[in-house]
Amino acid sequence: MDWKYEKGRIYSVDENNELLAEATFEFKENGEVDINHTYVNPVLRGQGVAAKMMEVVAQYLKENGLKASASCSYANSWLKKNRETYFGIISSDTDNEAVSCKIGGRH
Repeated sequence: MDWKYEKGRIYSVDENNELLAEATFEFKENGEVDINHTYVNPVLRGQGVAAKMMEVVAQYLKENGLKASASCSYANSWLKKNRETYFGIISSDTDNEAVSCKIGGRH
């Protein structure tokens, strides 16, 4: 996938500009980020795209010296499952984050 980067957003679109996958995050007052939304187009679900996207997000955070927690339930679960591999980017707030699902009309 060809990943595009905007402030607070990493995403991929197809040749018709249809959204394939997206992760959004907000910068918190403490300088960390909250991954608040993940999305994978229904035609790609079950193919590991969400996990790959989170790896891209983790690499971005690492390269930019950021730590993250996640209020998005999928992202929160992924961070906890990959805590040992990505310990350098995981906020101490991760275990205490209020988890929810942000529905943006594309689910």
